[in-house]
Amino acid sequence: MTNKNQSCGVGQDSMPSMTCLIHVLEAWFGVEHLEDYWNFANYLLWVFTPLLLLILPYFTIFLLYLTIVFLHIYKRKNVLKEAYSHNLWDGARKTVATLWDGHAAVWHGYEVHGMEKIPEEGPALIIFYHGAFPIDFYYFMAKIFIHKGRTCRVVADHFVFKIPGGVREALMSDETYNIVWGNRKGFAQVAIDAKVPIIPMFTQNIREGFRSLGGTRLFRWLYEKFRYPFAPMYGGFPVKLRTYLGDPIPYDPKITAEELAEKTKDALQALIDKHQRIPGNIMSALLERFHNKQKINQKTL
Repeated sequence: MTNKNQSCGVGQDSMPSMTCLIHVLEAWFGVEHLEDYWNFANYLLWVFTPLLLLILPYFTIFLLYLTIVFLHIYKRKNVLKEAYSHNLWDGARKTVATLWDGHAAVWHGYEVHGMEKIPEEGPALIIFYHGAFPIDFYYFMAKIFIHKGRTCRVVADHFVFKIPGGVREALMSDETYNIVWGNRKGFAQVAIDAKVPIIPMFTQNIREGFRSLGGTRLFRWLYEKFRYPFAPMYGGFPVKLRTYLGDPIPYDPKITAEELAEKTKDALQALIDKHQRIPGNIMSALLERFHNKQKINQKTL
């Protein structure tokens, strides 16, 4: 509290300039205790300023990424305009695909190698290594739609259509990139019945982008017991992602589903052996964003 005998002026009993200003404002607006309000506002400023200083850099980064994605979409405006002029649904799909393609380019520097192995016409079954979160397949579907005008339809475990979730490989594999299929061969039977080739696909560093705790004993038991994806995930790291497509495995009416499943597993394992450092490392995958290294053929023991 200030002494009422003090005055706004120069001398022994003069008030500090801020206090004097507060008294002037109190007299002007006809309010009391303005100094208490000022002290409270000053306290809030000291409390929230450090928080704002922490948030603002991330908000700026978010705006930068948003700007790049917008420019990526704007670059394709003529394609989108033409799509909407022909078919509203086709235009919407191209807009969504362009948005995902922009996110892939900005956040993961996403690349696809072997796009020419996707047939221009006719069906094929793509079998890919399932990361903890299959964001690479979303990116891949966007690329296929943009560059080839083709859509992908998903063959998945039946419970995926009941709740969002993954499968055994997504939950229980880890940075060693072991293929966890068990005795499943349903995909092979689908390919045989449809008389289509199988194209193996693997995305480098997909386990470093997102990781799952499903390999622990508790979560493994929960999955095997209830067949639901209880295991939590973490990640979203902006690691370098490169998708590699292997040579198509042609339809063979003489092969069994068991043999085709094993042949596909071997082809997928070959892609992992050729393009993935084992065990995977998040920091190394992040550093790959800053150089043009195309392949990682070395395996660490």
